[in-house]
Amino acid sequence: MKRLLFYSMFFLAGVTMQAQETQKDSIPNGIEKLDEVLVKSVRVDADSPITHSNLSKEELAERNLGQDIATQLNFLPGVVTTSDAGAGIGYTGFRVRGTGNQGINVTINGIPYNDAESLTTFFVNLQDFTSSIESLQLQRGVGTSTNGPGAFGASLNILTDAISDEAYGETSHSIGSFNSRRHNVKFSTGLLNNHIEISGRLSQIKSDGYIDRASSDLKSYFLQGAYKDENTLIKAINFAGSEITYQSWFGIDGTTLESNRTFNPAGARFDDQGNPEGFHEHQVDNYKQDHYQLHWNQKYNNNWSSQLSLNYTYGRGFFEEYVDDWFEQNVNFGNESTLAFYGLEDVEIGGETITTSDIIRRRWLDNDFYVINANVNYKDTSWDVTSGFYASRYDGDHFGEVIWARFASDSELGDRYYFGTGDKREMSVFAKGDYRLNDHWQLYLDLQGRFIDYTTNGINSDIEEFIIDENYSFFNPKVGATYKLNDKNQFYASYARANREPNRTDFENGSPRPERLDDFELGWRHNSSKLNLSVNAYYLNFTDQLVLTGALDNVGAPIRANSGKSYRAGVEIDAAVSLGSKFSIAPNVAISTNKNRDFFFQRDGVLTNLGDTNISFSPNLVAANTIQYQPIDNLRIGFLSKFVGEQYMGNIDSETSKLDSFFVNDLNIIYEIKNLPVFKSIVLTGLVNNVFDEEYVSNGYFFTFDDDFTNPGTVTTVEGAGFYPQAGINFLLGATLKF
Repeated sequence: MKRLLFYSMFFLAGVTMQAQETQKDSIPNGIEKLDEVLVKSVRVDADSPITHSNLSKEELAERNLGQDIATQLNFLPGVVTTSDAGAGIGYTGFRVRGTGNQGINVTINGIPYNDAESLTTFFVNLQDFTSSIESLQLQRGVGTSTNGPGAFGASLNILTDAISDEAYGETSHSIGSFNSRRHNVKFSTGLLNNHIEISGRLSQIKSDGYIDRASSDLKSYFLQGAYKDENTLIKAINFAGSEITYQSWFGIDGTTLESNRTFNPAGARFDDQGNPEGFHEHQVDNYKQDHYQLHWNQKYNNNWSSQLSLNYTYGRGFFEEYVDDWFEQNVNFGNESTLAFYGLEDVEIGGETITTSDIIRRRWLDNDFYVINANVNYKDTSWDVTSGFYASRYDGDHFGEVIWARFASDSELGDRYYFGTGDKREMSVFAKGDYRLNDHWQLYLDLQGRFIDYTTNGINSDIEEFIIDENYSFFNPKVGATYKLNDKNQFYASYARANREPNRTDFENGSPRPERLDDFELGWRHNSSKLNLSVNAYYLNFTDQLVLTGALDNVGAPIRANSGKSYRAGVEIDAAVSLGSKFSIAPNVAISTNKNRDFFFQRDGVLTNLGDTNISFSPNLVAANTIQYQPIDNLRIGFLSKFVGEQYMGNIDSETSKLDSFFVNDLNIIYEIKNLPVFKSIVLTGLVNNVFDEEYVSNGYFFTFDDDFTNPGTVTTVEGAGFYPQAGINFLLGATLKF
């Protein structure tokens, strides 16, 4: 079956392209930059029937003062961003159409960035990466075929810095609230002998965070060596970073939210009577990740081009935590402070048997990720066809160490109390093309086959045997059409199917089934000198969608469960309006309904059909607006607004799980000083976030458990919630000096 699909897809592409070989070269030389070929296979153009938004380097620079990439996406349609530390530095995430990081495919130069096992993107490992981005495209819904995990809410593809013809140097520095600061230097040699360029960036970001002790110490670099001539582009790219962040994923309950919203319980220590003794100083994540990419783009003539990409990613690190014996035995009622849990002997002291202890442990990840990606493109005035092949392998080790114990028993430093492996192999093939039927109609077809083998062995962090051996074969077709009414108006419609495998955490919490999504999109685009408008309606029909239950596991990872039948439907409106030579506005709004069909839940020991319930973390209304005022050429003032409607953190419509709506406004000022004797220019940037000091919560968790202890003989469902409060009014000020 695999071979049949492989050959049939390439045969389809081959027949299409072979039929065009007899046509004369018809594409003007230089119409498409070779840099852009890096993401051609995963991006769409302006006339595609795929719903998307683009951000350029210049647009990203306006608010690039050290906050993570997720925060930079906040004002795109249907996007909701979150920050554990409360101010956009450290662990951040974003959701699109209610789907979070685990359902959003992220690629960098066409190489998957999602962690192969968790399927999640950790932007904290891309420190100051916005400073090295040429452009990005966010496709909502299934989007076009891409590499790596299937896109269920969106796909984000990132293109890193293009080659600079001219040499330059610049350094950026910013400071702000919560002792935040960012420093970087960038350079490019420009084209040497008209062919070779070397460029790079070195960065450091530090912040204490809005939440207590939610500090970040982030270091990174980006290096690029490139060769190009008229028809060839070769890029060798190495980017890497290290992060040490104090954990802030524990959240706080509703009472603490009202009385002490910055409180962080992570690392808490208690004496034998339960009296607080402070916090563990090194309750941190400590992780390093190195990426090596090699890209070769070749243009053979005005019709044919190809791309070959290789990638190796090496990740390693741990999170350290203090396991307090009193808390574990008296509050958590767990066994993770027992010596036996770590394979240690009980301790005899003065005739007393010691079975538990305060413990400091580290849970490690050590992984390697290999990728090969190749595609070929044919393009003329009617056809734009790309066929490609992708293969990857992930090898990951998971293990734990006790580095200190109050009663160390027979432990030795470096002993592992659990060890397990994860091995994931993936292959995909695709063929997709646009056909311009005439001046009005453009047709789109995209076929992808994706094949995954996932195996695990050994013991997991719960000291349980964890053995998985699963194989998945997915076929993902996509079809669409665009009708151009005139120079200002076009309409489009598309259908796409996506399938997605469960992640490691899903397997640890049950026997999950793969998800399936059928995505229907219908849209209208209007472009004129004063108004750019996009209106899009969508219907997402899910089978076995893995929805967030609201709960977290013991390492802070969200727990998901198959919900059977569910759907998301909505309308998105995105506009850019010119109000003269000095004013412009860019509003967008996403209105949706997101439902689990006939959702079953066991309440008070009885399995109950709750009917149609709201899908967790899916607000029905998300809106944003940007007002830009440019009184003079080198001064821009922006006022940015974001509204997120109320949402549930679980799937049972419990009031305990509800997050209130919030409306937040930011002020952005950019002033550029030119014609200086030493510098080409100095760009001064000011960003005041949450100017009206709104107290709001953008994220949290929700859990339930059956209590049959309080009232023996009866089962009562108990509900609880945790919240991640976000910062009030705060600021960042920056200066970029360009040489």
